[in-house]
Amino acid sequence: MRVAYYSPLPPQRSGIADYSSLLLPALRRRVDVVLARPYRPSPSADIALFHLGNDPQGHRWIYNALRRRPGLLVLHEVALHELVAGLTLGRGDRDGYLAAVEREGVTEGRAAAERALAGLDPPLWEARPDEFPLVREALDFARGVIVHSEYAEGRVRATGFEGPVHRIPHPAVSSDRPLGARLAAGRSPLIASLGKFNSAKRIPQLLRAFARLRRRFPEALLVLAGDGVENETLRIRLGALGLEVGRDVVLHGYLPENEFRRLASGCDISVSLRSPTLGETSGSAIAALSVGSALVVSDVGWFCELPDSVAAKVAPDEWEVDHLAAVLELLASDQELREGMGSAARSYVRRELDLERTADRYASAVEELAL
Repeated sequence: MRVAYYSPLPPQRSGIADYSSLLLPALRRRVDVVLARPYRPSPSADIALFHLGNDPQGHRWIYNALRRRPGLLVLHEVALHELVAGLTLGRGDRDGYLAAVEREGVTEGRAAAERALAGLDPPLWEARPDEFPLVREALDFARGVIVHSEYAEGRVRATGFEGPVHRIPHPAVSSDRPLGARLAAGRSPLIASLGKFNSAKRIPQLLRAFARLRRRFPEALLVLAGDGVENETLRIRLGALGLEVGRDVVLHGYLPENEFRRLASGCDISVSLRSPTLGETSGSAIAALSVGSALVVSDVGWFCELPDSVAAKVAPDEWEVDHLAAVLELLASDQELREGMGSAARSYVRRELDLERTADRYASAVEELAL
């Protein structure tokens, strides 16, 4: 069985690149994998495996290859609005973008897109990607689909896709020992929010909740790490809340997954908020679980499927900041609770997110489709 493998790969800064670097060695022990390269002829294979996410720069060539050669599609996000916008608007094709939105079958879709393009509303890929996922064309070229969650599977089926859908959990590397020392000796609690920064990560809400937490825990330290964290808007928000970079908040730029895990292991609490959801499974949340960090997530999408024993869930509603501040205060004041969640998280990773089991399921999916 020869598989043509289409995916971003390191050193590209991409969670999907990190995912593939973890999966590929295990998958290669089961099937013959040949790597496809950007903008080069498609390799000869029995079946093609396409990993798609929302970065137009990293996934344009993969999306175009899927259009030429239907195969098994791995949807890391079930809303591909930003990708489609980049492939259309990014090359000046306004009509193509509006047609893609209109194709979703939502009556007011084209009007909403036109308002956004006119600057009257926020871009749809930021504000309403769950309403206009723009995934139908990709599914038209998919002979089968791999998703990572029950939520994503339901969203794919809701489009009317009738091919095979394989739900294969996001793999993780389990760890029973701390990977790194505490970031700042004498500071407690240490709270980390890791991953690429965008408008869906609820950073303003997290900052407001953290500012409240510091009233009771003045030695608390917040660590923000990921692409996009170094921006003036964030610094303005911090200043407005009386928070100072270096003293109250530590900012890190992009970190590869192993460094994410090392940083998370040295913190007391990891926070992974998301709304609206694109149907993604958060690699940074998986990293936090793998090192046994007490985890706080938004109560949406895949995050809802995490056991309550491993993740505290906060709804992205009008009480979000109050609820988040209360959860952070509870975890900050109860070391036994944090340790219990960490132990449950490591057990969950070993039981549900085993890499070898994931590779087995991938091999079964490609073999089934190639027959």
